[in-house]
Amino acid sequence: MTSTPRTLEKKVLLAAPRGYCAGVDRAVITVEKALDLYGSPIYVRKQIVHNKHVVETLEQRGAIFVEELDEVPTGATVVFSAHGVSPAVQTEAKDRGLKAIDATCPLVTKVHHEARRFARDDLQVLLIGHAGHEEVEGTTGEAPDHITLVQSPEDVDALDVPDPTKVAWLSQTTLSVDETMEIVGKLRKKLPLLIDPPSDDICYATQNRQLAVKQIARQADLVIVVGSANSSNSVRLVEVALENGAAASYRVDNATEIDPAWLDGVSVVGVTSGASVPEDLVTGVLDFLQEKGFPAAEEERLTEESLVFALPPELRKDLRKGAIND
Repeated sequence: MTSTPRTLEKKVLLAAPRGYCAGVDRAVITVEKALDLYGSPIYVRKQIVHNKHVVETLEQRGAIFVEELDEVPTGATVVFSAHGVSPAVQTEAKDRGLKAIDATCPLVTKVHHEARRFARDDLQVLLIGHAGHEEVEGTTGEAPDHITLVQSPEDVDALDVPDPTKVAWLSQTTLSVDETMEIVGKLRKKLPLLIDPPSDDICYATQNRQLAVKQIARQADLVIVVGSANSSNSVRLVEVALENGAAASYRVDNATEIDPAWLDGVSVVGVTSGASVPEDLVTGVLDFLQEKGFPAAEEERLTEESLVFALPPELRKDLRKGAIND
């Protein structure tokens, strides 16, 4: 008697938490409320968050995204992105008479405070992060003479600090937790008196999304990460999935970027999204998978997130005025 080969059951595992974090939610709502309150155009320095869909949607509502403040007309309203800006940018806005609304994520602001405090104590700050990222540029601008960028474990070997007894470390909030701790471990071997920040700089949402993708990667033949190419935390999720057992992992902006060939021979697909990704883009990926014969997704929730940040004080003040005038 010949037995029929067992067909592996198809499955879609949906990671949770995923998508918008508190800082991204606050930043996007800030631009939306500013458009409602002041009308268009509202200028935004850099992308408010690193997501192409979010930027395009806000542009359709009247937001104008610029690279630098010299592109903003004198006296106009400008929103600073969630990634933060240096004191020099804040001073330039003030000097040019711009109405500035600071949508910097409060967790990034915390890193800025730590950079200033370490610099006041005359410590050399080793900032773990990626060159050119807006968050790194903003943090470095707080104390440029005291900050040295460390991008990889290999950078540690070539590191030369003025005084090995007066060194501290900070990190970009959106990095891989594992990679960052590998760099910190190497730094600590080279600099035994290295001072830690008062709390972990990598944000709760970045950590939660990486832990959640680890949970599904162990079971998945393929992990699809929804997020834009310039989103550091989305790119890291692909790397974390591959490092933790996924046979393959790809990043897509939306369902139209999925190559159907990725699904050949695949039984279990994991799906997650970066911290700046609206949920409707994830829904589009799940719908695509169902069209290709996969069942409805099973959510695997690691933890609940309940953190909410208040809107920037400049905006809250004007919103209260508007409510009183109405």
